[in-house]
Amino acid sequence: MTKLFSHRFYKKHRHSGKIAFLLLQKCDFVRNPVFCFFKGGMATACFLLLLSLASAMAQEASTGIALHGDPKYPANFQHFDYVNPDAPKGGDLHLSSLGTFDTVNPFTLKGVAADGSDMVFETLMAGSADEPFSQYCWIAESVTIAPDRTWVSYKIRKEARFHDGTSITPDDVIFSFETLRDKGHPRYRSYYKDVVRAEKTGDYEVKFTFKDTKNTELPLIMGQLPVFSKTYWQGKNFAATTLDPILGSGPYVIDTMEPGRTITYKRVKDWWAKDLPVNRGRYNFDTIRFDYYRDSTVALEAFFAGKYDFRLENIAKNWALAYDMPAVKQGLIKKESLKNELPSGMQAFVFNMRRPLFQDRRVREALNYAFDFDWANKNVAFGAYERTQSYFDNSELAAKGLPSADELKILEAYRGKVPDELFTQAFHLPTTDGSGDNRDNLNKAAALLHEAGWTLKDGKLVNTAGQPFTFEIIDAEPMFERWIQPFIRNLERLGITVTFRIIDLSQYQNRMNNFDFDVTISVFGEGLSPGNEQMDYWSSEMANTKGSRNLIGVSDPVVDDLLNKLIHAKTREDLVTVTHALDRVLLWQYYVIPQWHIGAFRIAYWDMFGQPKIAPKYGLENVDGWWFDAAKAARIAGAQKRDR
Repeated sequence: MTKLFSHRFYKKHRHSGKIAFLLLQKCDFVRNPVFCFFKGGMATACFLLLLSLASAMAQEASTGIALHGDPKYPANFQHFDYVNPDAPKGGDLHLSSLGTFDTVNPFTLKGVAADGSDMVFETLMAGSADEPFSQYCWIAESVTIAPDRTWVSYKIRKEARFHDGTSITPDDVIFSFETLRDKGHPRYRSYYKDVVRAEKTGDYEVKFTFKDTKNTELPLIMGQLPVFSKTYWQGKNFAATTLDPILGSGPYVIDTMEPGRTITYKRVKDWWAKDLPVNRGRYNFDTIRFDYYRDSTVALEAFFAGKYDFRLENIAKNWALAYDMPAVKQGLIKKESLKNELPSGMQAFVFNMRRPLFQDRRVREALNYAFDFDWANKNVAFGAYERTQSYFDNSELAAKGLPSADELKILEAYRGKVPDELFTQAFHLPTTDGSGDNRDNLNKAAALLHEAGWTLKDGKLVNTAGQPFTFEIIDAEPMFERWIQPFIRNLERLGITVTFRIIDLSQYQNRMNNFDFDVTISVFGEGLSPGNEQMDYWSSEMANTKGSRNLIGVSDPVVDDLLNKLIHAKTREDLVTVTHALDRVLLWQYYVIPQWHIGAFRIAYWDMFGQPKIAPKYGLENVDGWWFDAAKAARIAGAQKRDR
């Protein structure tokens, strides 16, 4: 289905929230000032008194914040609704990964981080999986946002501890912020660019001051800050790869590892934060182990052999055919499709706009006509998928039909700078009847290529300088080859020469970090509250920042302006409208060839787990909300013993 779960380097946590100016927005004296009915100094005094009271109330500390509106859970909540607060602790969970790893620091550009390595660390606040973007206190005991949004401060819990027993202090928080900004993955520099300073304002308090008070996400972004030990990192190179376990404060520590092959995490039984509301009922397994396999075929065979316990299936052919196994028929392996309400994101063939070959929009549009999704979906994927028609498909954020009146208020300013079709046509990707006869679309592609200056010569497409149209598609996994080869054959009919090459994950990640590719397959994952992470995807600033997610190399003043409007959206309605406008501009530029999506998680697991009664709307709590069921595990062990 999607590579969203397989490439560690672009996983991104997104949650949601808002709190500033809330009282002032609701008070009648702001919209219709009562002091107009008074005279002279008394009017001024009354107004200043009311303003002072409102400001004081707006600065009250809170235990939860939401990007827009109020957080779902009250200050005295005991646990998230989608967990079992009485879940038993114990047992082992075995998971799989593809490729390899060469570092246990997931916060830097260098290396491939081991899966699960983020479980060693904690953040100031924790997101919920049943709200678009809300956060609740974790290391922080409370959060306070200035009424004018110029700063946010966090009060650190006195009981917060690193695994060596030392206290977590404001100095550690400040060190973590400055280290990520200066030495961490380049995305952090983008996230934190509007943070003017971090300072200690009390024995247990730290304050972040902002230069952009309209960026509504900044308080929540700072709440996502992972906290490191300043003392531990003295004399160490944070930016380097390392396989030495790092001191953290999270629910797990690294227990054992074979570099590149397997890594096991052990639950911290005396973890200081285990009874906090955000953690109750979570992190239930005594150990979590990740075993690495060279490809998905070997990994699937290992799953059926009982080598690991849980699998997120992302290959339609496997889902349709491979699970016709005795263990599935006997009910030992459960196979489930779980609907979700998450934006699908954009999985696609991605053009590298830094290559002159792809800088003409007509060329990019032409290549879209060469991809016969309808035939491939029927013959390769058993009709399992929907064509992705938006960067935010499967959600209210997806642009549909013609622009609305509110969208046009934004888009009119860009006439002449964006394709004219954006204003007059609903965006739709090319379709076929699924028969494999793609002649009409290939004729349209040929016409666009000719218009862009490409002509056929001796069966090869060449430009005015006689240079052939040729490029390479690279990927780190072989699973897409069945989709790519028919696409390549269609391109060959146009006179285009294409090669497809599979490279190992470390090399692939290095080439992505350095934008060293022609075309690749990637995913731009999306959440329900798009914001500052969109800068990493599409901004001119990140187009030439190594390691950014702007793989395409988008550098467009229109997109930059829309991104600025997006992160400054004051209401959910404004956010949705600007997102629609951004979606349209990206789609009509044909920066990618969209692939497909499915609005569900396809999971398979050995039936040895207990699960909460309620599933979160916006996430798959497949690890930290489940627990080991000894009776079920004994049944499976008995069946496996009989089969030997």
